[in-house]
Amino acid sequence: MSLKGIWKSALGMAALAAACNVAAAPKGVAVSVVPEKNALGQNDDVVVRVTITNNSGAPQYILKSRTPFEGVEDALFEVRRDGQPVPYLGAHVKRAAPTAADYFLLKPGASHSMKVELSSLYDMSVSGDYQISYKQVSPQLFLPTQAAAGRSGAAAAFDADSDNASLVSAPATVWIDGRVARGQKSQVMLDIEAMKQAAAAPAAASLSFSKCTTSQQTTITQAMSAGSSMASDGDAYMQRGVIGSRYTKWFGANDAGRVATVKSHFAAIKDAFANKPVTVDCGCNKTYYAYVYPTQPYKIYVCKAFWAAPMTGTDSKGGTLVHEMSHFNVVAGTDDHVYGQSGAASLAISNPAQAIDNADSHEYFGENTPALN
Repeated sequence: MSLKGIWKSALGMAALAAACNVAAAPKGVAVSVVPEKNALGQNDDVVVRVTITNNSGAPQYILKSRTPFEGVEDALFEVRRDGQPVPYLGAHVKRAAPTAADYFLLKPGASHSMKVELSSLYDMSVSGDYQISYKQVSPQLFLPTQAAAGRSGAAAAFDADSDNASLVSAPATVWIDGRVARGQKSQVMLDIEAMKQAAAAPAAASLSFSKCTTSQQTTITQAMSAGSSMASDGDAYMQRGVIGSRYTKWFGANDAGRVATVKSHFAAIKDAFANKPVTVDCGCNKTYYAYVYPTQPYKIYVCKAFWAAPMTGTDSKGGTLVHEMSHFNVVAGTDDHVYGQSGAASLAISNPAQAIDNADSHEYFGENTPALN
């Protein structure tokens, strides 16, 4: 296709997308994604404007971490190239269960917009037509009505809704003339494939540190031991093949396919603790527990909440490391659909397919507090 033809194709699809790129959430909240440019070269940043609008007659509260309004620290978008999914390159963060203070107020009829640069967060190096959607599906996405009614400046704990609320835009389409020819694999994909092959091969276990004091190194060594024990215990449970309340509490009904997935996850998490070169970075000053880049095994960044956590038990240091280890694409490739025990337990009932992909669900299964059989 000529450059002129490419421009016509990109602009035509962009016009179509602009006509239908707003999709309403069940609560009357809508989100749109509009690209700054509809055709880009290999050195151009991919910038979109995300706008969230409250079309309802009541105030709505949206979880801040599920919006781009305070920065993007999770996979908020679904990006596809020529219909195929594009890897997310950004961070996955372990947060505490949300409270009322973690929600953004959107008044009736109000809109809020933010520009987001996506090419640093998703692999957009290959030429092709890209479809970009804002996509968040989580029972914690909106603040429940009873919590919103009593909301004040102070944080107030609440239980998540049982329904899986969603906030999804129709796709915006962008043509990118990338560094890699259309139909070829990007360097990111080649690296991911190589890492997966390396993960399956025998390796020498090691633990190294970055920006950690001597005292912090001692604590992390203990946390690694605790996390390894949790992973080994979880793997032993799954290997026995007797599915009881411990499994169903965090992953839902006994389904052979889902059980097989969780079994493979804990085998991989156990192997990562026991046999892989892990690096822990102590330089994070954020208030949450920890984060990782899923395409960069096996480096874990621990943050302020990690140091205040107990060594074992609920939301522990050892459990945090299990949570983060599960995120790596070469381990279990989990996501963060909900945070906290209440949210994870509800997710196992309402959406077990999401539960087996939820990092906190793996952590709580591993921690097993309170103990279940």
